[in-house]
Amino acid sequence: MAQVQRMSRLMVKTLRDDPADAETLNHKLLVRAGYVRRTAAGIWTWLPLGKKVYENVARVVREEMDAIGGQEVLLPALLPKEPYEASGRYEEYGDLLFRLKDRKGSDYLLGPTHEEIFTQVVKDQCSSYKDLPVILYQIQTKYRDEARPRAGVLRGREFQMKDSYSFDASDEGLAEAYALHRAAYQRIFERLGLDYRIVSAVSGAMGGSASEEFLAPAPAGEDTFVDCPECDYAANTEAVTFALKPVSVDGHPAVEELDTPDTPTIETLAEHLGVPASATLKNLLVKVDGEIVAVGVPGDREVDLGKLGEHLAPAEVELVTAEDFEGRDDLVRGYVGPQGLEKVRYIADPRVAPGTSWITGANKADRHARNVVCGRDFEVDDYLDVVVVEAGDPCPACGAGLRLDRAIEIGHIFQLGRKYADTFQLDVLGQNGKPVRVTMGSYGIGVSRAVAALVEQSADEQGLCWPAEVAPADVHVVAAGKAVQTELALDVSEQLNAAGVRVLVDDRAGVSPGVKFTDAELIGVPKILVAGRRSAEGVLELKDRRTGEREELSVAEAIARLSA
Repeated sequence: MAQVQRMSRLMVKTLRDDPADAETLNHKLLVRAGYVRRTAAGIWTWLPLGKKVYENVARVVREEMDAIGGQEVLLPALLPKEPYEASGRYEEYGDLLFRLKDRKGSDYLLGPTHEEIFTQVVKDQCSSYKDLPVILYQIQTKYRDEARPRAGVLRGREFQMKDSYSFDASDEGLAEAYALHRAAYQRIFERLGLDYRIVSAVSGAMGGSASEEFLAPAPAGEDTFVDCPECDYAANTEAVTFALKPVSVDGHPAVEELDTPDTPTIETLAEHLGVPASATLKNLLVKVDGEIVAVGVPGDREVDLGKLGEHLAPAEVELVTAEDFEGRDDLVRGYVGPQGLEKVRYIADPRVAPGTSWITGANKADRHARNVVCGRDFEVDDYLDVVVVEAGDPCPACGAGLRLDRAIEIGHIFQLGRKYADTFQLDVLGQNGKPVRVTMGSYGIGVSRAVAALVEQSADEQGLCWPAEVAPADVHVVAAGKAVQTELALDVSEQLNAAGVRVLVDDRAGVSPGVKFTDAELIGVPKILVAGRRSAEGVLELKDRRTGEREELSVAEAIARLSA
């Protein structure tokens, strides 16, 4: 039987004021309530109360993963570089990787994610189709050298994650494993008490054919997603698509060159010509793996570099600099147009469809061109959805105006296919006696991020407000201060503990009732049981932390109510 947690002996130090560097609710409250402590930028110590919440989240994840046949393993965090070199991700991750050498000079890294290692484990352990399907998972610390760790435990340089991987001999098996994980994730987040959305996503550097994110709406979220008020469409902004709608290229006037001095920006050009920005064509120059590429979008829209990067992954995308124009007479800074571009790949948003006419750069200083028609005067090499999505953009499913909201990514599922199996030649002997290439799925849940998301969604002005499934205790018993009150509080705590109720009791001597009540609200246990002014009569006050409802109960009634 677990012991009663007595605050007189518990390592918990609450704070009245927010940390000076805190920007988000989870950062403020988890520190103030004594759940975590900052060790360094993006590195956190989980104190006793915080560790209990974290373990409760992990327990729910484990139970649901086990329910779909998952087998838990624990892979090392310190990894050799060779598997990541083989997959190409040793270079793709760039500065995000923590790289180190051992005393012999061999190269290692701290694991950012474990697809490569799981693939090698299965290659070593499974040789026949009879060994499949298999789902393996772990709850492990991951390491990524974030340039700007922020938002408390929400975006750290080390973080706790559940990652699981399915291995099947057929695409049908992968689809089934994906569906099992999707349903398990729904049960996990419902049990945790999280408000969440399932949205379409892009696979990016992970590869694969299907990808969905689980997002918890919250103002502190770093992801923007869209949903439709008229249908069930929802997607990460990077996955929103716009249909290409070509029109006839005939009937447009000839190209007309215009004198437009001192108009290197869309704003100055639109003002000079007296036209809306939407009539102009913006051409952004970027470097893709070092090669200059032009990206065309309507002048009233911005290029979403994150979206562009996801589309072009694993290639590295960066903006051009002034030095990149040196020796390139075909590229006139501020006056680039797609017509006549040579040796430059031209990517365009689908809004720049064949038959649309634009005002754009004339590839000469202080000159623009009117009536430049896509499909007549220039061609598009690749169409990609690359604009920043705006509220009111048409829903790809029904055409209604989309809504935008902020959210925290708490889960992500991928149908990886054979990307890593091809890299490591993961084959099993098939039913016909011939080798079969295994197909994989990858499924992640941010365990520490889920803790942060719960705070962002459930906290109130008084402090934390945990759902019962993850709270560090079921009831917080508060002794107002007098000896008779402390005696009653400890007695009822032991009775509740014997009945299987998890108890945190504030038995601290020399602490005022006001401070104890404030701390109880801040710590956020779902039920608060106060041994106060009627303790001598054996009467307690029970408060619901979430609703604020109060009622007086006898000891027997309180024990019966809380142990039910």
